[in-house]
Amino acid sequence: MNYIDFLKTKIEIARETGFIVSPDEINPICKPHQRDGVVWAIRGGCRALFEAFGLGKTIQELEFCRLVVKHKGGKALIVLPLGVKLEFENDAVNLLGLEKPEYVRNMAEVEAATGTILLTNYERVRDGDIDPTYFTACVLDEASVLRGYGTKTYQTFLDKFKGVPFKLVCTATPSPNKYKELIHYAGFLEVMDTGQALTRFFQRDSTKANNLTIYPHKEDEFWLWVSTWALFITKPSDVGYDDTGYDLPPLDIKHHELPVDHSEAGTERDGQMILLRDAAMGLKDAAREKRESIGARVARAVEIVRASLPAQVVVWCHLNDEQDAIERTLKAEGISVASVYGSLSHEEKEQRILDWKARKYTVLLSKAEILGSGANLQQSHIEVFAGIDYSFNDTIQAVHRVYRFGQINPCQVHFIYMESETEIMKTLLEKWRQHDYLVGKMIEIIKKYGLSGTSVIDKLARTIGVERVKLQGEHWTAVNNDCVLETAEMPDNSIDLIHTSIPFSNHYEYTPSYNDFGHNEDTERFFEQMDHLTPQLLRILKPGRVAAIHVKDRVLFGNATGTGMPTMEPFHAMCIDHYRRHGFQYFGMITVVTDVVRENNQTYRLGWSEQCKDGTKMGVGCPEYILLFRKLPSDTSRAYADDPVTKTKEEYTRAQWQIDAHGYWRSSGDRLLTKEELAATPVNKLQDAYRKYSRGNVYSYEEHVVLAKKLDQDGKLPATFMVVAPGSWTDEVWDDINRMRTLNTSQSQRRQQMHVCPLQLDIVERIINRYSNPGDVVLDPFGGLMTVPMQAVKMGRRGYGIELNADYFRDGVGYLKAAEAEVEMPTLFDFEDLA
Repeated sequence: MNYIDFLKTKIEIARETGFIVSPDEINPICKPHQRDGVVWAIRGGCRALFEAFGLGKTIQELEFCRLVVKHKGGKALIVLPLGVKLEFENDAVNLLGLEKPEYVRNMAEVEAATGTILLTNYERVRDGDIDPTYFTACVLDEASVLRGYGTKTYQTFLDKFKGVPFKLVCTATPSPNKYKELIHYAGFLEVMDTGQALTRFFQRDSTKANNLTIYPHKEDEFWLWVSTWALFITKPSDVGYDDTGYDLPPLDIKHHELPVDHSEAGTERDGQMILLRDAAMGLKDAAREKRESIGARVARAVEIVRASLPAQVVVWCHLNDEQDAIERTLKAEGISVASVYGSLSHEEKEQRILDWKARKYTVLLSKAEILGSGANLQQSHIEVFAGIDYSFNDTIQAVHRVYRFGQINPCQVHFIYMESETEIMKTLLEKWRQHDYLVGKMIEIIKKYGLSGTSVIDKLARTIGVERVKLQGEHWTAVNNDCVLETAEMPDNSIDLIHTSIPFSNHYEYTPSYNDFGHNEDTERFFEQMDHLTPQLLRILKPGRVAAIHVKDRVLFGNATGTGMPTMEPFHAMCIDHYRRHGFQYFGMITVVTDVVRENNQTYRLGWSEQCKDGTKMGVGCPEYILLFRKLPSDTSRAYADDPVTKTKEEYTRAQWQIDAHGYWRSSGDRLLTKEELAATPVNKLQDAYRKYSRGNVYSYEEHVVLAKKLDQDGKLPATFMVVAPGSWTDEVWDDINRMRTLNTSQSQRRQQMHVCPLQLDIVERIINRYSNPGDVVLDPFGGLMTVPMQAVKMGRRGYGIELNADYFRDGVGYLKAAEAEVEMPTLFDFEDLA
């Protein structure tokens, strides 16, 4: 396979694993958009329908099941929230003319059922009563429970439904405020592994674990990918049909902000008075506001109901005490109430809903988590939220039980909240805006590309390749191109030193192009792409010269591997094997220690608390490595390079050689600080001070722990970085790399996008000094911000950098120009001979 063909295999769309069904087989009662959705979902096999409230997901789910069973045999299961069974039974019998679907509670009832479409609720599946793998097709109705990766329902469902041939998830609120929640649906549908999708589309916050945001340059690709397995529709015209009968009535949202007594705000832990009550300060504060404000909120809710009579009203609450108080107060005023509690039997809940729909009751009272999903309550046009919380999904679902297609009356939604809950209300509204934006993005794609994956493939294929740009100075060359394509055109034996930080498998992506090495599904595929580059690097490197490759092992998280614990991928060892297989001679490795405390803040894998609970879980910090390789010289009898890297004994003294060779470096001779002096040193100077101390004294683990403990007791052991890291005794381990000294420092000061895995300048300086001569050509095939070629210019070499990302390339050229100007800028002493 040539390189371009390999890149084309990277194009990621959801595979179609179903079969083609004729539109004529769809029940004629279905609207055109419903028919197309069913045909599309069956062809895909495992798909998602994210359609607006009232567009008919229920009959589409039933038709999906009917046709899959008709063609493939077996039985189909629809998993429902509580209180939705009636909707499915009614639509199956009265609209589609099917037999009434049977409700099942366990596998005995499943096997005994005579029908082919069965219903159950989420709890039955989650708790193990129902085995989904028994069925040919499974449907999750109101599947927003899959949004949370760490929830019990998601983790349980991921395993239980694995391998089911036909899966359909349906909800009108797929992702209220976080893009990454969408990929949890993809994981359930087996479209793409959740961890892989996170790596592909989301950038990590290097200072905080699990804080992921979508790469700005990958947003369009992300939505194109989602459109291959999820169908978003807000109205029939989104897929080219008439919107007649799908006009929503006006929606009037009324805010009822009730005052609070700020004199009861309380105090901080340190005794300082709190000026204002604020429920947004934390869960404890929010819960307190809920409890203490029940009376005021109940009074306002009853007032709204009273003013709405004789219309039927739906009232949503959160607390049992709140629900009891509203029910008692309304009944005392002679207002009939159908109150639905979680403790009621399934049959009793259904009966109360039926009675309310039969207008035997004026008010339907419940919690959004019980009746807020799936039920059609649009015979009412007035809703009252007797309180609010941060759950946008529950809120928007509850709103649309009434405000949906088919509603003929203008709707009123009343939100009752306390003055101290204003920030919570603002958060809910912001999530609502984000939800509308998400849906809008998907609608644009559906309108542009339709429901066929072919045009999406064509669009994504266009992201292969880059328009080559080559810029040069007197001492540098920079090329904006794919390094495989660029090095293939370079002359044999033309590079004196290769120094680079290769992508760490698929850990990061630097550009939306499929040429990006980080854009691979796993490490195996990453090395397949490297197989196209490494032979070119060997060919262009001069005989006997060095390739110094910066790498780091990768943390593999337990939720992705299934081990339940973080493990390490020995990426540096895999790289050694890779380069050796391609003819490079491995001759050593430099270890660069990292700050274990900072690393733990990024990964949470070395937690002190977890170590205390079970020490067997904790490994060690993850250092970086410089792998050293040589291309064999033409004459191996003495193994000198064809063009040796030479130094005079005047510039490279016996003293420096002994220190380098022996690997034992000491301080300049200043007196070492005692532990007492060290403890009195300001925190910002502790790192350097302790490093000098540890280099000059025989190491004692016990003393090391005692010192750290004393610093902790004195409040001088930061949680954000390590101040007492042991100093190195060998030049194979470098402990004095200044991690703030990278081109990223300048980038962040300029508020530009940062390179996600920078190579420290200290490392580059030492490698160039050790393994090249003045005037040599130093190449970095993954140039990034051109750290390596820039440092080469500053050290009297010729820098050569290749970079795929156009933004990094542009900024890197700026650094190269600045470096060359600095080198060439005359000083006063340059004119001494002219005087």
